[in-house]
Amino acid sequence: MRQIVLDTETTGLSAEGGDRIIEIGCVELLARKLTGNNKHFYLNPERDSHEDALKVHGISNEFLRDKPKFAAVADELMEYLAGAEIIIHNAAFDVGFLNKELELLGKPPFKTCVGQVTDTLAMAKEMYPGKRNSLDALCDRLGVDNSSRTLHGALLDAELLADVYINLTRGQDALLIDIADSNTAGGIVTRVDLTAFTLPVLLANDQESAAHEEVLKQLDKASGGKTVWRIQTAPGPVA
Repeated sequence: MRQIVLDTETTGLSAEGGDRIIEIGCVELLARKLTGNNKHFYLNPERDSHEDALKVHGISNEFLRDKPKFAAVADELMEYLAGAEIIIHNAAFDVGFLNKELELLGKPPFKTCVGQVTDTLAMAKEMYPGKRNSLDALCDRLGVDNSSRTLHGALLDAELLADVYINLTRGQDALLIDIADSNTAGGIVTRVDLTAFTLPVLLANDQESAAHEEVLKQLDKASGGKTVWRIQTAPGPVA
């Protein structure tokens, strides 16, 4: 499945309150590698940005005056995203705004047009509970260079998030990546049927068994006779 890392910038925090999308940045991944097939739009939101939002993204109202409206790019955007896994940091925010923009055009909700939505904020909270998991914090933690990020920008943030996502999920298929990169042509992994092999069972010899028993005795002594294996194997009362 194609993966698209997506980010938006908006006039404020409330799609239901009338705030609109002013920028969309999308970065494509195939086989976990950047393809360069990206999408980037600045949009005329037909309203001014809130002062606090301007401090975050730095995109002036004047700059957006001659930019296309969301309606003009909606079909191109959704065709580009169709069927892909969409990776977003704090997905509820961006999807909420995209849903509202699509609703205003009488189009179906965002998730009905894409393969699935993956929230990297939820992933990070599970991996690093109790820690800061903003995009900047994750860049610092995972060694992603974000020195060029002085203000939020949808395309730059999507590029950074792509790098963060690769680092967050590297352990999930690192073995397959190594095999595909070094041992196969065209990145195709050859699967091996392990049921064809009979694995030998190696039993401990007397010396190894005695050494193991001695370690268990030392652990039992250190715990004051409260080790779980001694308690579970102790003989019960005779009826």
